[in-house]
Amino acid sequence: MSLTGRVRNNVNGVLIDVEGTALAIQRFVNEIGSHPPPLSQIDSIECKENLPPAGYPDFLILESSSAGDRALPVSADFGTCGECVRELFDQRNRRYRYPFINCTNCGPRFTIVEDVPYDRARTTMRHFKMCHECRTEYEDPLDRRFHAEPIACATCGPRIYLRDHGQELRGADVISYAQELLRAGKILAIKGIGGYHLACDARSNEAVNRLRQRKYREDKPFALMGRTIDVVRQHCSVSEVEAKVLLSSNRPIVLLERKAGCSLPESIAPNVKTLGFMLPYAPLHYLLMEKMADPLVMTSANVSDEPICYSDEDARLRLANIADYFLFHDREINIRTDDSVVRVFDEKAVMVRRSRGYAPAPVRTSFSVSRPILACGAELKSTFCLARDHYAYLSHHIGDLENFETLMSFKEGISHFQQLYGIEPELVAYDLHPDYLSTKYAQALDGPEKIGVQHHHAHIASCMADNAIDGEVIGIAMDGLGFGLDGKLWGGEFLLADFMTAERVAHLSYMPLAGGAKAVREPWRLAAVYLHQAFGNGCTLLKLDFNSRLTPRKWASLRSMVAAGVNSPETSSMGRLFDAMAGLLCLRDTVNYEGQAAIELESIADHDVKEFYEFLISGSEISALTVIKGVVRDLLDGVSHAEISGKFHLSVANLILRMAQRIKAEHGLNRVALSGGVFQNMLLLKHVCALLRAAGFEVFTHRRVPTNDGGISLGQVAVANARANSGRCH
Repeated sequence: MSLTGRVRNNVNGVLIDVEGTALAIQRFVNEIGSHPPPLSQIDSIECKENLPPAGYPDFLILESSSAGDRALPVSADFGTCGECVRELFDQRNRRYRYPFINCTNCGPRFTIVEDVPYDRARTTMRHFKMCHECRTEYEDPLDRRFHAEPIACATCGPRIYLRDHGQELRGADVISYAQELLRAGKILAIKGIGGYHLACDARSNEAVNRLRQRKYREDKPFALMGRTIDVVRQHCSVSEVEAKVLLSSNRPIVLLERKAGCSLPESIAPNVKTLGFMLPYAPLHYLLMEKMADPLVMTSANVSDEPICYSDEDARLRLANIADYFLFHDREINIRTDDSVVRVFDEKAVMVRRSRGYAPAPVRTSFSVSRPILACGAELKSTFCLARDHYAYLSHHIGDLENFETLMSFKEGISHFQQLYGIEPELVAYDLHPDYLSTKYAQALDGPEKIGVQHHHAHIASCMADNAIDGEVIGIAMDGLGFGLDGKLWGGEFLLADFMTAERVAHLSYMPLAGGAKAVREPWRLAAVYLHQAFGNGCTLLKLDFNSRLTPRKWASLRSMVAAGVNSPETSSMGRLFDAMAGLLCLRDTVNYEGQAAIELESIADHDVKEFYEFLISGSEISALTVIKGVVRDLLDGVSHAEISGKFHLSVANLILRMAQRIKAEHGLNRVALSGGVFQNMLLLKHVCALLRAAGFEVFTHRRVPTNDGGISLGQVAVANARANSGRCH
């Protein structure tokens, strides 16, 4: 366009000083907005016109500037682009079969960044000095590797090597040998972009079960990697939208419906109708999968409940009793990041776990954050969030904050984000549960003002922020457990909510959690309590399979515990009602991972039932005992478990419709926000959305952040900001 000038990265974005005719400059600005680089995200273009000309003779890219207050987002890690994949397998290309090929349109970002602005010297690639050929590409504005910070080749870049618990093998045979080991049923620890995976042959039931035993992961589904989307289609139904998400540069794990007659062993995802598939996203994956006709199990490398391994030393120590071999590389990972998990609902991608490929890209908010905020999230599926201006920097998935290792990962992540974004929080938001490690961390911080946010208010505020809406909504928050304002454990809540406040207008009737945390792990306890409350002492005389599984001693212990109120906190949780239902149908006496009973209940459900059970609504109390009685009646009449499960799902959906209609009649609200882990249930969500929309409601569900506790920190930001702006922090 015959323009001259200068361009540079700074801590706020990209600064371009350009000179030329007014028409050419306007074309230039329009072109940037309409045809930006593939991985760029343009939030705004601000122009200052008619500045004094500097008389530039040419157009140059200047060194980045790190001066000033930081406000520049850090890019997520992106899957290898098509051009790099073609070069990877092109024998004429100098990067032929090089496991770290990348360009400006793909490759690692967030996981290698140590500081901003994003330049090679501030990444873990600073340890590798560019060779002459890489340097030439890096400095050529017409080359697609121009200023590709992780640029490398076999001459100057990172290398891979394979080792068992003793010997080490380097060189060209590493990939072939690793493939042979996988085919032979061995378990490999493979260093990837954001940490290690544990991999084995997905066809081998023996290898899969051995991995389960070593990893202490009894039933939780394993993620899979298929070489191509055609391989995925052999085992799962893949819609057009699901294919698009699988093939996107984000490369998440996508939860897909398993095909009838799928030949993969049941042990990959026991008693579940879905499989989590992803496609290769790193050059090393493409090489490893090159001759693999069948999928690989590709699960996070950790011992159950611990964070993913990401350093070589950590992997050697923690995976020594799990992996038979290690496929290492010598590019350091600066921050561990799990794979993201996505589902498709209403023809759109819905976050289940927001991590690699999406984090730390900020969530742009409709509201402006007036004072910098740190939100510490909840306990399960932990995330934190730093926010200022119109940006909420939601962290990658940390894990369940239940042990020291995960707490350290949580603290390290917060420190790293504060450094990257230069945010010193003036407000700290936290969950009201006094025993959460995230709450204790927040309350121990010196300096910032503290704002406690009720768990379910944060859920609804998160859904509102996710959808960029404000004002008052009918908030329906349903999950496992959350600390309530009355000190009890909430989880089946109907709220009048905005960012400032949340008024509880109705909830499931309280039920005792006999055994406390044990009841969460043992659904039979919940089923027994509901059964006893519905039928009294005569419940043991009912001719149910469930009763035949309980000894008189168990019944007596449970009754005395509840009667005395010993270790039996009260809960209004809808998630626990789903568990009780799974227990009553004898699907699951104990669970081995969070949500397992409810997931298996959904898996058996008949989707086409039309009948449902009625909840009893009395004032603000909603009793499920009428539902329990209806289920028992069906069990005694020989109705199938599939039909009962289907009727139960429809019952909950109809309850939500009835309550929304009642609240609308009383308060004139027509917008409904759905949030909480229960709404990860796709059958329930489908029923609820269909019923509410048919009744004329405007329905909001999560998209950009998870509906589970992984989205809580965003809601905490929204509530804390609203309260701070009003001067009502407490």
